[in-house]
Amino acid sequence: MPFLLRGALIEYGTDLIGPIPNVVIFQFNPEALNRTFVVPQRPQAANDREQSQAGETVYEKITLKAHFSAADALDEDKFLARTFGIGPQLAALEKMVLPGGKIAGLLGAAVDAIGDALGLGGEEEPPTQPIPRQAFPRILFIWGLTRLHPVRIDSMKIAELEYDNLLNPVRAEVDLEISVVKVDACSDDWLARGAQEFTDIAKEAQAIANLANTAEQVVELIPI
Repeated sequence: MPFLLRGALIEYGTDLIGPIPNVVIFQFNPEALNRTFVVPQRPQAANDREQSQAGETVYEKITLKAHFSAADALDEDKFLARTFGIGPQLAALEKMVLPGGKIAGLLGAAVDAIGDALGLGGEEEPPTQPIPRQAFPRILFIWGLTRLHPVRIDSMKIAELEYDNLLNPVRAEVDLEISVVKVDACSDDWLARGAQEFTDIAKEAQAIANLANTAEQVVELIPI
C-alpha cells in the first residue's frame, strides 16, 4: 500500500517553547481545493502608475471541505472516540479561530513560572498591568511536500451529521475558507517566513521545470 501524505493545520505561538502547538491532521484528505488569486485592479488613469508596474500584493484564498468520522476509532474501541466522538478534533479546529483560551493561558503562566524559578525572568517587580499574550493564533497550512503556507482562517462552517447515544458528534464536514498570509521580511515570525520562502522557492523550481515540458511544443510553434 503506498504511503499517504495527509494535509494538516498547525496553530503555534510566538515561539515553540511556550504553549504546545495545536495540530489537526485531516483524517481524510479533502477531495478538492479551490484556489483563488485575488488580483488588485491595475492603474487606469493616465496620471497613475504605469500599468505594468506592480501595485498592491496579490494574495491567495483557499476553500476546502474536511471530513471527520469516529467510525474507525470506535471499531478499535478507542477511549476518546467512545467518550467524545470527534469532539476533540472539532474543538481543536474551533480553537484556531478564537483568541487563546484558559488552558493556553495556564500553560503560558506555567512556562513563565518555570522561567522565573530558573532566574530567566525580566524585571524584579511585575508590571502593574500584565502584557497579554498573542490574541489570535498563527497557523500553518500543510499540503503535500511543497506547500507550507502561513494562513488566516476567514470562515469555518461545521456540519455535524451523526451523533452517538451521548449526543457526541461522530461524523462531520467542515467547510474552511483560508487566506494565505504574506509575511513581511521584517516579521519576527521566523517560522512563517521560512514556510513562505520554502513554498515560493518550490513554486519557482516547478515553473522552471515546466520549461522542459514545453520546450518541444515551443519549437513546433516556431515556423522554420
